[in-house]
Amino acid sequence: LAPQGVTLVHAPGGQAGLSQLAASTFDAILLDVMMPGLDGLAVLRKVRDAGHRVPVIMLTARGDEADRVVGLELGADDYVAKPFSPRELLARLRAVVRRAAPDAVSEKLTAAGITVDTGSREASVDGRPVELTGLEIDLLIALLRRAGRVVPRANLMELAGRGDVSVGERAVDVHISRLRKKLGDEAAARIRTVRGVGYVLARATKAEPPPGGGEDEDAS
Repeated sequence: LAPQGVTLVHAPGGQAGLSQLAASTFDAILLDVMMPGLDGLAVLRKVRDAGHRVPVIMLTARGDEADRVVGLELGADDYVAKPFSPRELLARLRAVVRRAAPDAVSEKLTAAGITVDTGSREASVDGRPVELTGLEIDLLIALLRRAGRVVPRANLMELAGRGDVSVGERAVDVHISRLRKKLGDEAAARIRTVRGVGYVLARATKAEPPPGGGEDEDAS
């Protein structure tokens, strides 16, 4: 990474990494899951609980979907399973940093009482600020851009600009469920599930049943 212009600061363990983060500012974090003392998932939880929005890429030898779901649930922006090539890691690092940077032209998207500023990547519901992870913001933007239309579950990650993050449909359901809770959407009034198809974000808080057929159900 260093020859490609990336300035690296190394921490040998989880607690040391948290101390580094408290003492300086970083554009991204490469976080190994398997570390002595605090493991990577525990560190990630502390990073997000402290309100840090810096992009985090998880590095791990565990490549199954369950581990990826846990990391992404806790607020990771990407998940790279070992072994991987330096070129792939650099590409993913650049991608998360680019997504975290404000867009050249800011755009405000609004539907069903939800507003997202694509430049600052800030979200609010009925005027109340909501803290979302980078992935949750991307998923919400994808749904807002298609408000009133059904977005296929299989295509949602790609439409959110996260086609490089390899997760199954169950992981998408988990993220939508968490997003609903943060939006105060317990009754699925804003983001609805279309059985066997995908999701639709209502144009208004009280919307007619979405098109596409099938019965609505809540993801859990």
